[in-house]
Amino acid sequence: MRVLILSVNYWPEVTGIGAVTTYRAEHLAAAGHEVEVCTTFPYYPDWKVPQEYSGKLGLKERRNGVSIIRSYAYIPSRVKPLKRILFEASFIIGVTIRALMRKRPDVLLVVSPPLGLAATAILLSRLWSIPYVFDVEDLQPDSASDLGMLPKWAVRLLYKVENAAYRHARLVSTLTPSMRQKIVNKGLAEDKVVLLEPRMDDSFIDLLPEEGDEFRRRYDLGERFLVTHSGNMGVKQGLDVILDAAAMSRADDSMLFLCVGNGSDCERIKRRAAELDLSNLRFLPLLDERDFRGLMAASDVCLVTQQQSVSEVAFPSKIVTYLGAGRPMIASVNPECEVARITRESGAGRVVEAENPQALLDAVCALRNVDLRKAGENARAYACIRWSSERVLGQLERSLATAAGTAMSPLAWKGFKP
Repeated sequence: MRVLILSVNYWPEVTGIGAVTTYRAEHLAAAGHEVEVCTTFPYYPDWKVPQEYSGKLGLKERRNGVSIIRSYAYIPSRVKPLKRILFEASFIIGVTIRALMRKRPDVLLVVSPPLGLAATAILLSRLWSIPYVFDVEDLQPDSASDLGMLPKWAVRLLYKVENAAYRHARLVSTLTPSMRQKIVNKGLAEDKVVLLEPRMDDSFIDLLPEEGDEFRRRYDLGERFLVTHSGNMGVKQGLDVILDAAAMSRADDSMLFLCVGNGSDCERIKRRAAELDLSNLRFLPLLDERDFRGLMAASDVCLVTQQQSVSEVAFPSKIVTYLGAGRPMIASVNPECEVARITRESGAGRVVEAENPQALLDAVCALRNVDLRKAGENARAYACIRWSSERVLGQLERSLATAAGTAMSPLAWKGFKP
């Protein structure tokens, strides 16, 4: 099967859509399929292109059996609505031109956002007479509406684009059962919407306490109780709740809040933390693989935070990472969202009201006073069952083969249970 993937994010990006698309593409290549990825230059979550990629209009690379075709896109240093539109438009134009130069594939896997990539999918699908799978990582129109990020006319336009993307797709895929149901409720047939969940990084099963000890020494963290938020620092994450909880507990020097990563809201959050003079909160940049393993091994409790208005529009991949690493978790989120349901279902931690710093701090203190080993064991066991690589990536290959109408490799059937 020849697969062409269109995605704005890819390796060497290690968070969010980039990480998901990379392991999917590399799995398909390892299973014997011919895989190409049309993308842009890495920029996320720093919103800055690394020096080794800057100044280029295009580039071809190959990694782990996958051909990577990069095209130029305008990357704004500060992400505002108009600049984001320009960024997405430039990417869509560039990736469309590059894709048109590729050999005709058997199936397209189109990753959204950006939602406007649907126009490219429909064009290529008709030109080549091939099907496409529209993979929804974020319900962009719902997100824009919930957060008030765009004027009403722009949101209405996004919904029209979304409708066209779904209508012309052979299959629509998404990350969680609740996101799937939300898409079905937009008028799609049940059998047209499939679940392609994120996968757990199996290497986290072997985390060692010594890795955490080394990390603590390297960053001079001592024996403090570490409360960690890792990953994207954007508007939807509502990170002010962490700063406010840290301010409420500033007298307790035995506990440290650690914010690791970057994103569009990072600089504002750092400025506010400096204004509050929070000695019990530290920021670290994105970490390499060794340090990130150390971070997970060292963290006592991990945080997932979202604004109250964010519900079933996206699924933070950090949850899979936290649970796979066996970390107890506190979810400061909408109580009816998928994140809250997983936290309760797994027995991995506690759910508290979104944007409520006192509730967040109370949950941290409560977990601190219990044996965290059971929550960690629950977390890892749940992740191993729900997000194992064998189960998740097998479903990916089956879905693409179904869309393309081709036979599946033996790897796709391994461990398959109808």
